[in-house]
Amino acid sequence: MSRERTSQARKRRTWRGVAGVAAGVVLVGGGFVAANAATTTDKKAAAHFAVDKKDTGTAAVVSAANAFLNTLDSDQQASTVLEFSQANATAWSNLPCAGTCRPGIDFGSLSDEQLAAAESVLKVALGSGKGTGYDHVMQTILADDVLASAESTSSAAPAPSATATDTASSTATPTDVPTGAPPSGGTGGGGGFAYGSGYYYLAFLGTPSKTGTWQLHFGGHHLAVNITFKNGKVAGASPFFTGIEPTSWTADDGTTYEPMAKFRNGMLALTGSLTTEQLAAAKLSESFGDVLLGPGSDGEFPETKEGLKVSELTPKQQKLVLAAIHPWVADVDDATAKQLMKSYARELKDTYISYSGGTGLDTNGDYVRIDGPGVWVEFICQTGVVYRDKIHYHTVYRDHTRDYGSEFSFS
Repeated sequence: MSRERTSQARKRRTWRGVAGVAAGVVLVGGGFVAANAATTTDKKAAAHFAVDKKDTGTAAVVSAANAFLNTLDSDQQASTVLEFSQANATAWSNLPCAGTCRPGIDFGSLSDEQLAAAESVLKVALGSGKGTGYDHVMQTILADDVLASAESTSSAAPAPSATATDTASSTATPTDVPTGAPPSGGTGGGGGFAYGSGYYYLAFLGTPSKTGTWQLHFGGHHLAVNITFKNGKVAGASPFFTGIEPTSWTADDGTTYEPMAKFRNGMLALTGSLTTEQLAAAKLSESFGDVLLGPGSDGEFPETKEGLKVSELTPKQQKLVLAAIHPWVADVDDATAKQLMKSYARELKDTYISYSGGTGLDTNGDYVRIDGPGVWVEFICQTGVVYRDKIHYHTVYRDHTRDYGSEFSFS
């Protein structure tokens, strides 16, 4: 990957930073105060943040964030700690648009020490399950390196280790082809599009704190993690966008990766359990080219729920609905995910399942939705962008009331 291109993309950004950090913040007597801007050097001294390695839970996320910030110079800190505003919080995308459509500091600009510290933040903040949470996020980033390698050799290479059932049957243009302006939050369109693990961005919107309100904002191509903290607790674990291309591959060391296997298999188990009559009730009349509530579609939940009401399912099928939801919720730390799943279980009888296209999740346009009083999950298959003879996945998890920690109104 080209760090020069990444640096150029970062220079084009105009994200609004937290004034205290930009001015230089130092720890004094247990509190933060602004450092004197007048210094004898051209470069401000980097702020130092408190770290307690004994912290647990969400406090450990704050300490990990502070440990990462302590590895950065003042300019890097100013690129990372930004204002918690609606404009910054909603600036995420599924596109490979680098820093033109999302805020934060890019992984490609970090040293090995800084990158390890950044990954430690993610490991503490995300779930610990195999194939979900941190493990899933890191595999998603690996997939973008596979795309970068494939694109550099052929724009239409066969997918590595792809299964026969993942063959695209349509030549429809996928919606994440990087053309024109990004869908939300960016400063411009072309010139910043790139694949690779160096083009993932980490930002703290608001100063990480055990008492205040702030957001961990991380993402890149096919990934957007938005976790909002308020008074030491997770107030929202959504929106969470996750997609993948290729859907599976085998690395040089023989390791096979399939980052969205649990996500896909949970949906397949659910739709596969439906009777002919239930399938007819769950079928949507519309066709879909992408998820409805992707980037730039905050608050645009359909007014009327569609499909089959979960209360009409058998107890066994209702458990399959919860199992299908879980991989998306498991993005966040295990304790928070457990609480969210309890909430969605209480609301299950007022939740609806629906689909469009087929239920095999192996053909362009196959689409499944779960829509409850709180939970919203979409899964769609699209024709591949780099591996054009294969399908790839787009999905999104939202919450009707908890997106961005309920900090913003989109009515």
